[in-house]
Amino acid sequence: MVRRMASHSHLHSHSHTHTHSPEEKKALQLRLRKIGGQVAAIEKMVDQDCDCPDVLMQVVSVRKALKSFAQVVIHQHAHQCIEGAAEPKEAQRKLRELLTVLERYVE
Repeated sequence: MVRRMASHSHLHSHSHTHTHSPEEKKALQLRLRKIGGQVAAIEKMVDQDCDCPDVLMQVVSVRKALKSFAQVVIHQHAHQCIEGAAEPKEAQRKLRELLTVLERYVE
């Protein structure tokens, strides 16, 4: 069973002016499609009663792929949104927001 995550709109209370370039967006979307395919494969493995170690190895692969995706997004945000902020106060706010998210990320 796949559960949808609840919306975290409270994290986006400020206007966000950053837009990804078409190349960045395409690369992120490709990563997400691959991860989606990996998750679908895990679901199929469960449906087919595959051995637990095999299923868990696929879970490890998905976790690594998600971690890699997150690292790219964090890097892009730090370099484009925080460093590229129009004013120091805006950069500080964006850094605080990122740190709040990262605290949850490492839990």
